[in-house]
Amino acid sequence: MAMETGDMAGEPHYFYVYFLADVATGEHRYVGQSSLKPAERLKWHNSGSVPHTAKYRPWKITAAIAVDSESKALELEHYFKSHSGRVFAAKHF
Repeated sequence: MAMETGDMAGEPHYFYVYFLADVATGEHRYVGQSSLKPAERLKWHNSGSVPHTAKYRPWKITAAIAVDSESKALELEHYFKSHSGRVFAAKHF
């Protein structure tokens, strides 16, 4: 399986599925995917730039998964937004 390349130095480029929980209560959760590293994407969520997460700021990262293709990240995000995926994430993350 070929890995997608990242920068000019030949480092691999990853896509991330990340899990957030609100800092205040930990009861509000969010799952997303991005080509940005999770810490960089978290800045967007905490700045209020993402309408879906703006109400429950600030957020913290509870887990992140790195994969080597965008399609895998999208599939994982879709799974973790399903009922069984939410149950799995609540139990393990």
